[in-house]
Order: sequence, then structure tokens, then C-alpha cells
Amino acid sequence: MNVTPLGTIGYMISSLAFIFGIRQLGSPATARNGNRVAAAGMLLALIVTELLLGAHNYAFIIPTMLVAAAIGAYASRAVRMTAMPQMVAMFNGMGAGAAMFIGVGDFRDLTAIGNLAPTESITILLSCLIGSLSFTGSAVAFAKLQELMTGRPIVYPAQKPLNGALFAAIVVVGIVLVAMGHGIGLLALYIVMALVLGVTFVLPVGGADMPVIISLLNSFTGTAAAMTGFVLGNNVLIVAGALVGASGAILTQLMSKAMNRSLANVLFGAFGQVQAGAGATEGGTVRSASVEDVAALLAFAQQVVIAPGYGLAVARGQHDVKELADQLEKRGVTVKYAIHPVAGRMPGHMNVLLAEANVPYPALREMDDINPEFSRTDVVLVIGANDVVNPAARNQPGSPIYGMPILNVDSAKTVVVLKRSMATGFAGIDNPLFYEPNTLMLFGDARDSLQKLVAEIKHEYPA
Repeated sequence: MNVTPLGTIGYMISSLAFIFGIRQLGSPATARNGNRVAAAGMLLALIVTELLLGAHNYAFIIPTMLVAAAIGAYASRAVRMTAMPQMVAMFNGMGAGAAMFIGVGDFRDLTAIGNLAPTESITILLSCLIGSLSFTGSAVAFAKLQELMTGRPIVYPAQKPLNGALFAAIVVVGIVLVAMGHGIGLLALYIVMALVLGVTFVLPVGGADMPVIISLLNSFTGTAAAMTGFVLGNNVLIVAGALVGASGAILTQLMSKAMNRSLANVLFGAFGQVQAGAGATEGGTVRSASVEDVAALLAFAQQVVIAPGYGLAVARGQHDVKELADQLEKRGVTVKYAIHPVAGRMPGHMNVLLAEANVPYPALREMDDINPEFSRTDVVLVIGANDVVNPAARNQPGSPIYGMPILNVDSAKTVVVLKRSMATGFAGIDNPLFYEPNTLMLFGDARDSLQKLVAEIKHEYPA
């Protein structure tokens, strides 16, 4: 494909739109506009590419684009916010699979006219490797998030050595392919091994580490797209892939840091296996509260902080949280939301979830900003969160989560935990917070409990 001067200008404008769009995603207040700008940049890139390819390709490409656009538009409206992590994993896998198939097509076409140069072979093989690994890895992530399989780490004997041996075999086959410059059969073997590695790579990652793994796989997919751009000689694809790859890598590192764990520990530590006795609280007493008790506490508080977690997403109670906050604010109560960076199942999951319920952005406070507020907070309402509020991360050196930054909810005057049972969280350890003298447990489905609280406040404590 020969790029004309006008095509180069179009691609340059698209690249600038991608850069500006990603920059806008840095703030919730500008994220929606940034998404629109980036989408407009991609549309322009598609139009320019279509014009450069020529009219003889329109009959094949345009109908495919229209069908894909319709599917994307439907999915964006039909998929619930609670299922957004699954959709991100699915779309990420599709992009990775596309990069892999393009690499296969180019390998076949180029070897049909002669042996590949080493640089061409390496670029195509990297595209196929990263695309294949990310494709099946994203499929496993989707299955874990959709609860089609257990969200706990899946480990088996000699898992790490076997994965290492599989990766070594991939490298050996890749070297042979580069040396030969051809061999579609060997390429098929290479891709099959990469697909298997993608599965075994993600199996030991637990469900609550999905924010990190989704971000990492997204980075992989961007890198695969950049490699595909080199194969096709398409500059805008190189730029877009590099931006996604770099931003995904940075986000992955930031989220690992937020959990005080290395990326290697996230990937290979099988974090989340239930550990008997780990973090256990000896002789603790749990105080159960009624809806009436909690409603009275909330109605007469001056400041209430809501700490949401994955359980809120599962219960689909975000709209009920907003209604409860509205009722409290009518009584003059200040309501804020404490957002832990790895709460939920994807980066920014709680922000997205609460945005669906039209919770105002200024009310969402990041961990570092909200932690000093807890000591002057009357009531903290913990809804579906567990490990991100576990004080064992601060004061139990033997705990698996020791050193992980948490929301310091235990320093509030009263903590109310909405939870179905005393079951452990993802880390598989007990939570001493539940036994603290200033903690009350409101057992039951989070959404049902929230609705009862709203009804009680409306009836007994009208504004």
C-alpha cells in the first residue's frame, strides 16, 4: 500500500488524536471527551486506509466494517457496567487475534515469492507470538470474570518449569523459522504453542488480580498491533499500537505498586489460594447490626464515606448507593466515596460502576486523598470490599497482603460492613476489621440491604 502525501497527513492527524485522547483519559472529568477524540482519530485512520487501498477492496471491507460497528455499538449499550471487565477482555482478545492472523497472512504471502529476510521473519513472529498469547490469555480472563471457571488461581505440579519449557520451545522454533525464512507448518506449530502458553500463563492468576492481567494483556495487544504495523508498513498502526502498549505497561506497573507486589508475584505467585490460619483473629467477636441501627447511625452522621468493592458490582447496587447518598445529603450529611486503585476486576472499575449511577466525579476520592479523612468520619460504609480494607496489610507482617496500601477505614468512629457472610476475600485470609469494637456487620445481599436502608431513612428520618 503506497501512502500518498494526503494519506500521510491524515495518519498524522489520527496519531495526534490518539495522543490527545489518551491524555484526556487521565481525568474522569475529561475522559468521555478523550474517548470521543480517540474514536474520531480511529475513524479517520480507517477512512484514509480505505481510500489508499482503492475501490476494488470496498466490497469486502466496507460490509465487514459496518457489521463490526453495529456489533460494537450494540455491545456498548447492552452490556452492563458490571460486565464491562468481561467485555474489555473479549475485545482485547479480538484485537490480539487479528494481529496474529495478519502475521500469518503476511508470512504466507511473502514466502510465496521467496524466503523472508531475518528482519521480516522476526517482526512477523513477534506479532504472532504476542497476538496468540494475548488472544488465549484474554479468553481465560473472560472465563474467570464471567465465572465460567473458578476465579481462584489454578495451579498444578511443575507448572512453572513446564511453562518455561514451552516458552523455550517457542524460542527454538522461532529461531529455526528465522534461519529458514519459510515453513508454514513450523509457523503453525509455533502459533499453537503460543496459544497454549497464553492459557497456562493466565491460569495461575486469580480473579482479583484481573485488573493487572487485563492491563498487561492490553499492553501485549498494543505491542502486537505495533508489530503488525511494521509488517504492513502502516505508520498509524505503529503509533496506535505503541501508545496502547506503553500506556498498558505503565498502568500495569502502577497497579502492581498499588498492591505492593511485583508484577512477577502477580503472574507467578498464585496469590489468592485459601491459606488456613493466615491472618486469623483469635477470640474475636463479631457485632451484627440491624437495618434500623445502621439507618440511625447514617441519618445522624455529619460525614459518611462509602468504600465500594467488587461485591457491590456483583450485587448491582450502584444505583441504590446513589439513592442512599441522595437521602443522606438531603439531611445535610456529607457523603464521599473512597476508591481503592485495585478494587474491582479492571482498572477504574469502581469509577465506571459509580459513573453509571451518575455519582458526581468530585465525590470520588482516591486512596491517598481519602485516607486522612477517615479519622474525622462518623460512619464508613464498606460495601462488598474485603482485602482492600484489611488492616492486616498494616500490622501483620506474616500476612500475604502485608505492605499493601489499603483504605484506612478502621480509623473512623464507626465502620459498617455490608457482606453476605464471614467468608474470606480473594486473599483467602481472615479480616481483623470485622472483629474491631467500632465495626458493625450488616449481613445480607448488598443491594437488598441498601434498599432497606433507603426505605428506613425515608420513613423514619425524612429530610
